[in-house]
Amino acid sequence: MLTFRRAFVAAALLLTIFYLSTTRSTPPMATPPVQLPQTFPKTQPPPDSSRQASTTAVSSDQKASSASPIRHGSPGVERPSRSGQHTMQDMSKLSLYDKLAYQFPYDVETKFPAYIWQTWKWTPAHGEFQFREQEASWTEQHPGFIHEVITDQVAVNLLRLLYASVPEVLEAYEALPLPVLKADFFRYLILLARGGIYSDIDTYALQSALEWIPKSVPRSAVGLVIGIEADPDRPDWKDWYSRRIQFCQWTIQSKPGHPVLREIVSRITDQTLKRKRAGSLRGVVDKNVIEFTGPALWTDIIFEYFNDNRYFDMKHSAGPIDFQNFTGMDMAKRVGDVIVLPITSFSPGVQQMGAKEYDDPMAFVKHDFEGTWKPESERHIGA
Repeated sequence: MLTFRRAFVAAALLLTIFYLSTTRSTPPMATPPVQLPQTFPKTQPPPDSSRQASTTAVSSDQKASSASPIRHGSPGVERPSRSGQHTMQDMSKLSLYDKLAYQFPYDVETKFPAYIWQTWKWTPAHGEFQFREQEASWTEQHPGFIHEVITDQVAVNLLRLLYASVPEVLEAYEALPLPVLKADFFRYLILLARGGIYSDIDTYALQSALEWIPKSVPRSAVGLVIGIEADPDRPDWKDWYSRRIQFCQWTIQSKPGHPVLREIVSRITDQTLKRKRAGSLRGVVDKNVIEFTGPALWTDIIFEYFNDNRYFDMKHSAGPIDFQNFTGMDMAKRVGDVIVLPITSFSPGVQQMGAKEYDDPMAFVKHDFEGTWKPESERHIGA
């Protein structure tokens, strides 16, 4: 017979069993840890003047059918620690270069982000957007990629978000007096912060970026892919070009935080603010752009990187890397974590300097040379 006392005991027992079962099956709620920026490197100390990574040098004239290496190794690999968090640094005491290294750490072993960045006055949805075929080619060749055409106003707001902790960069960007200067600066800034591919709006993607890196080179060993713009092998080359070998910056692929991007952002920021303080910034005109933010500066910084003992063991190198390592090349070459593509890759069909046609296997990007950075009245004239 079920008495009140027995019923009470049974009810208490059932409640106890129910409580134990629920507490064992449902973990307690925990406050998620705060993720702080980490700069513990894989092979080198945090950013400072003593950075150096060991690599193995090989002869500069070594050639191969895929990507002949000029210098092996993973220079400047900076990888977040997987063992713990790094103490927050006082960024006010860091140089601009080191602030950028702290804010955007570089890990060569990560994947290339699936972003395609382009800039123009209007988005493809606007009635006056006139690069539909070019823009569509990038989407068609890269299904699954995030493809953004960034307008001037969106660029400003995006950079304010990404570089809020480095206000001098924002000050420099907003101080630049010409749209072309801002367009140049933006490509470096977006790739430094987010990585992916930047390409000018007047370019066609002929092949997927998945084909740009030779199959013989692990993608986990590459952080930057660049192409040759000019290889003027003629005595009067200085009358036509700014550098004997010039790397193009209308198309670049990078992983976030790459040291080359970090250096060019630092250089442009420092020079812009210096000129602003001196009141000479307005004196920058179109003909100065190539040296200030354009391919001449880009080329100089890449060559500096290739010969920087912070990243390469120069004592055991076969010699400095200069234009002679790249002139006349028709296949990709690897220098540390950088793939250099021949002129055909980003400038096919130009009918000079050894560039081959659009149907060549090494032709990846077609550039229409519309001179989109110029005023409307100057378009198609020496673009």
